[in-house]
Amino acid sequence: MAHIYIDETPAEVKNAKGLHLITQSTPNGQAVQIYLEELKDVYGTEWTTTLINISTNEQKKEWFLRLDPNGRIPVLVDNSQSPPFPTMETSAEMFYLLKFYDKNDEFGFKDELERIDCLQWTFFWHGSGAPYQGQVNHFTRAAKEKIPYAIERYRNETLRVYGVLEIQLSGKYTDEPKEYLAGKGKGKYSVADMKTWPWVKNWERSGFTQEEMKEFPHLLKWIDRIAARPAVQRGCGSAYQQS
Repeated sequence: MAHIYIDETPAEVKNAKGLHLITQSTPNGQAVQIYLEELKDVYGTEWTTTLINISTNEQKKEWFLRLDPNGRIPVLVDNSQSPPFPTMETSAEMFYLLKFYDKNDEFGFKDELERIDCLQWTFFWHGSGAPYQGQVNHFTRAAKEKIPYAIERYRNETLRVYGVLEIQLSGKYTDEPKEYLAGKGKGKYSVADMKTWPWVKNWERSGFTQEEMKEFPHLLKWIDRIAARPAVQRGCGSAYQQS
């Protein structure tokens, strides 16, 4: 058995026949869950899933850290590789799936410049969006002490990056509104959207008001457009909820 597995590794992880996702249905977990569901609709892709509860610190145990030393969900393991290959970080997992399981680039691009466009918008949210909105959630809901400066800073930064997405979708500087973040013309639904959407859709849960969101009409339409996809609904649905 590959060195990444030990006796404590759950059997459904080390005995999985191919792709196996270890997840919890957070925004980061949902991004990969959605992509797998989209791949299922196009290619019939199969995978198995282990749901964990991060509040129990299961992700800090040795069996998990051998797959992801950072101790964060989700983790994607591909046992069809020899030796089995684990991928950590949501965006990397999505690009792994794009490389090995999306042979027609249904959710990516064949044009090299469009590929870079997809990369840059995925990285934008990974590095400039999710961390800010995550800190909003922490300081407004989880922190033992309410720190006004921290709350104001991260709320303002999240609204700022919402504004960046609005600029892209509205076509403010290109005179061509887009339906999706990356790609020529109106864009194409891609991993950039799947990475970003699970966070942005939670704007109300993060404490932003309808009045604040009125500044982002194209972003709100984008949220609704993606929410209507059946695979997106499944990727956030009951199959990934723990009993």
